[in-house]
Amino acid sequence: MAPEHVRQEKALYGIGEWYGLSFAALTSEQRQVLAQEQVTRDRPAPQKACPFRGGRGQSERCSKRGGVCSLRLYRREAATGRVFAVGEKTGLHTLCPYRFYEDQRIFRWIGKEILGTRKPAIVKEVGFLEQTPRGGEQTGTQKPGHVGRIDHVLVRPESEPLTWCALEMQAVYFSGAKMETEFQALAAEGGELLPFPAGRRRPDYRSSGPKRLMPQLQIKVPTLRRWGKKMCVVVDRGFFDELGRMERVSDVSSCDIAWFVVKYREEGSRFTLVEDEAYLTTLERAVEGLTAGTAVSLQTFEERIRAKMKGSARRPASRGPG
Repeated sequence: MAPEHVRQEKALYGIGEWYGLSFAALTSEQRQVLAQEQVTRDRPAPQKACPFRGGRGQSERCSKRGGVCSLRLYRREAATGRVFAVGEKTGLHTLCPYRFYEDQRIFRWIGKEILGTRKPAIVKEVGFLEQTPRGGEQTGTQKPGHVGRIDHVLVRPESEPLTWCALEMQAVYFSGAKMETEFQALAAEGGELLPFPAGRRRPDYRSSGPKRLMPQLQIKVPTLRRWGKKMCVVVDRGFFDELGRMERVSDVSSCDIAWFVVKYREEGSRFTLVEDEAYLTTLERAVEGLTAGTAVSLQTFEERIRAKMKGSARRPASRGPG
């Protein structure tokens, strides 16, 4: 039986996939080797292939430091200390947007639903907004900033006029202990069948949704709407379920944003990306969903102000300089 001090935490988020492999399916030796590659200071960072990038059987180098593709929840039995991964109900939480590239499946799905073709052309990083000089006059030579690019544009081949849609892929950030905490613990691992996560962390949907994705949509979608074009957004099931209620529209012609929600099916030592749901909304309803909250009443808000004022009055004042 595990000592009491290691049985206090019952569920923590740890590595879900590492360089495309299920962490739970790796052997202790495989985990230790991968971890040692990350923590060895006198060696260059490992140059490993990403199984999801490239397409057509070709892989490109993993560009994510540490090689962690996703998070997963792990539980530890209080009585025995045994660790096991939570199943499909919670699933994986995508950390790297390249995870969505698996087998180009998402591009074929969006192409079929929005453009009427399973073989859309994929154009990356197209300039969309340009900085206006302080004098207010545009010369046509300005360079688009980061927020001024459309990351992916899918085009129906040989269409004239062009038939296309914009695409954003939104993974989730995480807050809490850095992955280095895991790497250091795994590098010294002594043969435990499945180790419990070494640090406390969680998917940070507030940073990923309202703070990152929502401004992108608010900036880009109004112009796309004027042009009669659609914005497609790819997220995983965990991300979508964290959004507030969004009123759904019934037809592509009535939507501004088409959410393409994916999930993952565990198959041996790997997970496979699976199409889950296409959900059509307007920009306004999407913003409400990303905000995922309603304002309290004036009375409630003022009661909270008074409570904080009372709490501040009870605390001793901090001494100033001198």
